[in-house]
Amino acid sequence: VLPPPNVTGALHIGHALTVAIEDAMIRWRRMSGYNALWVPGVDHAGIATQVVVEKKLMRERKLTRHDIGRDKFISEVLKWKDQYGGTILGQLRRLGASLDWSRECFTMDDQRSKAVTEAFVRLHKDGLIYRDYRLVNWDCTLLTAISDIEVDHLELKEETMLKVPGYSSPVQFGVLISFAYPLEEGLGEIIVATTRIETMLGDTAIAVHPEDKRYKHLHGKHAIHPFNGRKLKIICDAVLVDPTFGTGAVKITPAHDPNDFEVGKRHNLEFINIFTDDGKINSNGGAQFEGMARFAARVAVIDALKEKGLYKDTKKNEMNLGICSRSNDVVEPMIKPQWFVNCHTMAKAGLDAVRSKKIEIIPQQYEQDWYRWLENIRDWCVSRQLWWGHRVPAWYVTLEDEQLNDLGSNNDRWIVARNECDAMLEAQKKYPGKKFQLNQDPDVLDTWFSSGLFPLTVLGWPDDTADLRAFYPTSVLETGLDILFFWVARMVMMGMQLGGDVPFQKVYLHPMIRDAHGRKMSKSLGNVVDPLEVINGTTLEDLLKRLEEGNLDPNELSVAREGKKKDFPDGIAECGTDALRFALISYTSQSDKINLDIKRVVGYRQWCNKLWNAIRFAMGKLGDHYAPPATIVVSSMPPVCKWILSVLNKAIGKTVTSLEAYKFADATSAIYSWWQYQLCDVFIEAVKPYFFNDSQEFDSARAACRDALWVCLDNGLRLLHPFMPYVTEELWQRLPQPKDSCRKTSIMISEYPSVVKEWADDKLESEFGIILDTVNKLRSLKPPTDTNERRPAFALCRGEDIAATVQCYQSLVVSLSSVSSLKILAESDETPPDCSTAVVNKDLSVYLQLQGALNAEVELEKLRKKRDEIQKLQHALSQKMEASGYREKAPPSVQEEDMRKLTAFFEQLRVIGEAEKKLDA
Repeated sequence: VLPPPNVTGALHIGHALTVAIEDAMIRWRRMSGYNALWVPGVDHAGIATQVVVEKKLMRERKLTRHDIGRDKFISEVLKWKDQYGGTILGQLRRLGASLDWSRECFTMDDQRSKAVTEAFVRLHKDGLIYRDYRLVNWDCTLLTAISDIEVDHLELKEETMLKVPGYSSPVQFGVLISFAYPLEEGLGEIIVATTRIETMLGDTAIAVHPEDKRYKHLHGKHAIHPFNGRKLKIICDAVLVDPTFGTGAVKITPAHDPNDFEVGKRHNLEFINIFTDDGKINSNGGAQFEGMARFAARVAVIDALKEKGLYKDTKKNEMNLGICSRSNDVVEPMIKPQWFVNCHTMAKAGLDAVRSKKIEIIPQQYEQDWYRWLENIRDWCVSRQLWWGHRVPAWYVTLEDEQLNDLGSNNDRWIVARNECDAMLEAQKKYPGKKFQLNQDPDVLDTWFSSGLFPLTVLGWPDDTADLRAFYPTSVLETGLDILFFWVARMVMMGMQLGGDVPFQKVYLHPMIRDAHGRKMSKSLGNVVDPLEVINGTTLEDLLKRLEEGNLDPNELSVAREGKKKDFPDGIAECGTDALRFALISYTSQSDKINLDIKRVVGYRQWCNKLWNAIRFAMGKLGDHYAPPATIVVSSMPPVCKWILSVLNKAIGKTVTSLEAYKFADATSAIYSWWQYQLCDVFIEAVKPYFFNDSQEFDSARAACRDALWVCLDNGLRLLHPFMPYVTEELWQRLPQPKDSCRKTSIMISEYPSVVKEWADDKLESEFGIILDTVNKLRSLKPPTDTNERRPAFALCRGEDIAATVQCYQSLVVSLSSVSSLKILAESDETPPDCSTAVVNKDLSVYLQLQGALNAEVELEKLRKKRDEIQKLQHALSQKMEASGYREKAPPSVQEEDMRKLTAFFEQLRVIGEAEKKLDA
């Protein structure tokens, strides 16, 4: 399944990476003959979508959702969804995503909504969904509980003043405030410390660490609240897990920590909520503070404590501050009645699935994160106080003599059912002969609840569909490592519980994308990259204009503008989809984060041009009437044709094994190296003489070169297709096909290349390795000023075998290294004067006659560098061979190979020494 993007969202670079990897996988499998399905879907994105539409209502009509009511608000959201919901699907198409669009789904369409209700009802029936008062992350701006993933944690090292929505002045955080509570009976005072001084208005008790000897004698006594006279019980037998306070005393309040709540339950403490839903102090907090916003009350409480002489001091304090990623408001921990999923038995099944390898996590390093999270899982709050989303399928029973305003106050009165009719029948059974009223819970379900069902629901669950039977469990889930727990773990838990099996057999986690400097991408830094801007290209002016259209504040806008100017002074060059996809996949070797440099994408765009030119050359050489043969007879081909097919074979093998191992960067590297360094740089250059010479003696060689060239282009394009779909389709359509074959209508349904045993020729590859090293060494000897001048070259061969190899490929060396001639010398021959020299290996050195252009100093410096390089390698190998245990533990074959290498190093140093003597002379 495609991880469903937000329905109203726009594509970001993370989506582009997801599409590049998943589309490469599905195209490869489809071409390899599999029944390959990739299902598209979009997520209704509860909070994200509701926030966008609420802002639009306020901006355009100065109305809140409460002003227009639930039904009208939902119709506004649907209008917005219809207007913008197709944007992201269009962008997915631009990225070349070969999804099965006929199966496109939306997490709130009828089928998916029915499935969500069914899941909730079944989990409730199994005792895995329950309603309870628990501590939740509450957003005072959005007026809802939010999930952990929507909370960003801000690490504060010291006192920090932060802007908080709804407050005109910055608010102080990162401090620990100490104050005293007076004790009853004139026993003195007890000092407590807190990072949230305003919550003391709801304190009901004080917990003292059992090892704190100062206060141990006060167990069971009471302190007196200075603002409301409430008695606070002192408890000395419960350790609170909060290292901030060491072994001191800690106030117990409902808005501090879940552990306080457990302590409170054990001691039968009354928990007092002092906040209204929008974060103001209510009547429980005391008359003098009632109606104050929570952070205004923070200042007022300190002032009031100072007046009473109870304030002690303020110290800087490292802390983690929870911020809602949607509203930027500070998260308020509140005790609220909510629906929860008991995750413990499902988490155990998820742990066992990975341990038993029913599910494989790739890269394997993330298995430990999986175990750590699922072993320490907490129950999942799935209700949200929103209007956009799947309404909780639960109805509250109010008996005729009760007040409706107590809705939800009694957890036993809830009826969970598929619809109101079923709820009515259930209520009649539960309360026979009684009159009652049913009211559906106004809350909706966490978006992750419906996303967690995605592999089941896209295939038609809960119905027994052909798709479900054929494709569940799915083969692989590919996604970002940042949602391993929030999405992947929940799919595993719900899939196993409701679908009876794991939802996928493999999980591939891609790295997170950062900018070229390694910084996280954020709108406020101005370093966010829109993939369409890379595909289409854009000017700096347009980049800056888009920043101004966003909702950054003036300071953030200024920083973002400078960031854009620095990173993209000339804008972004048009790169196209293929180059972007290939670059992103080639980056995946960086395991946990990708530092994206657009220059690398531009480089691949230029490489696409090179592919185009290679095909254009080939089409010209194949001719208008060329028809590829049905079979290729390799044995009768010239050596260069045999060689290119042998290395093509290696590239195919490496690509396929890399894809099978989910090593996508290795696959792109194998393909790129073959196209660039073997086909374009060597083979196409090597066969040009056959086509520029019309002599009849070259007819058979020319024909073989045509066939080899066609085989290379046909296989090479199909090999590359999953990574670069557009350019490969365009070019492959231009290639002639064998006469009697049934031509496929598209490259994407042609067959993926596979290894051909008959093409493999290791001996020939080894010979070509020496020849290409020779060519590279001769090229390196040419002075930079020599652009077109061809000079005579010499090859000094120490032995008959190497002389025979060079002799065999003499004309190829001359052609590829652009020298005027190549003379083969034996060891007894005198090397010519005025030559620049290079060592190919212990048996072969090459010379280029510079005739007056020789600079002895420069040549000696080159040789010195080469000597240093070989000496380092020789030293490292000697140390390895002299290490204790080497002779006993290293296999004989390894020892033989090491000795061969060491001998070769000594021989190369001897050759360099001789060359230095000649230059000195």
